[in-house]
Amino acid sequence: MIQTVTKIAMPVDETLRIVKNRIGSGQGKRISIVTGTHGDELEGQAVCFEVARRLQECPELLSGTVDIYPALNPLGIDSITRGIPGFDLDMNRIFPGTEDGAMTEYIASKIVGDIAGSDVCIDIHASNIFLREIPQVRINTQTSKELVPLAKYLNVDFVWVHAAATVLESTLAYSLNSIGTPTLVVEMGVGMRITREYCMQLTEGIFSLMKHMGIWSGEAGEPRKPIISTDGQVQFINAAASGIFIPQVEHTKQVRKDDYIGDIVSPHEGRVVERILSPCDGMVFTLREYPVVDEGSLIARILEV
Repeated sequence: MIQTVTKIAMPVDETLRIVKNRIGSGQGKRISIVTGTHGDELEGQAVCFEVARRLQECPELLSGTVDIYPALNPLGIDSITRGIPGFDLDMNRIFPGTEDGAMTEYIASKIVGDIAGSDVCIDIHASNIFLREIPQVRINTQTSKELVPLAKYLNVDFVWVHAAATVLESTLAYSLNSIGTPTLVVEMGVGMRITREYCMQLTEGIFSLMKHMGIWSGEAGEPRKPIISTDGQVQFINAAASGIFIPQVEHTKQVRKDDYIGDIVSPHEGRVVERILSPCDGMVFTLREYPVVDEGSLIARILEV
């Protein structure tokens, strides 16, 4: 059932409406699937479609409630804009919001209030247009004890437990976790695209998690065992020069120390301005997708093993 989470009047006789699809009775345990916070991150759209499709085919196998929020930032999705167009705001930097605040803060508060109380929330993000990410769950160290066991059911390749940063306090996941609603942040794929393989992988994981929660009695595959890491095991590779990045390694592949990652080249000079080598043995879990780089641009992240 399509339900309105909140709505607000806009100029020119228009209405901004945030909706969700509630599947199930509204009783029992509840899982919320959230995406579309950033309008240029579309991987979650395919996941929402596939989860809803499967649940609606076999409603008798669902004994709890699934709330699907496909577009927290519908204006951003319509305009392929990361933030909220017209406000120059990253929506994931205004939570938990306040009912007495500006329009964007009011919307944020209504979203948090609607999701609050879920037994689990899955907050799905894609990367930006510059980087490609393998399916992974990112967890703040403050909530790792509770969330890592849940993340293991999501069928991702990697669980990155990272240190707290001030900016995280204004995200949806931080706000929900702080009020006792366990929220897992998924990152995968690349901006403005849908990577079907990754979307299907996460969909299987969501059904595995629902089966673990006891609200899904249908089929659910055995989730893959993710690598679990901390900040100390992740190596960052940043460009030392500007130019065009040409990769020589495949995403997700294992590399050895000093393996050839790629080149930054100067097209007009016809020369390599930087040859990039791996700083360690490990797995390439983030790789530059957009080839134009400036000095300092992130080229890759490697999970050190």
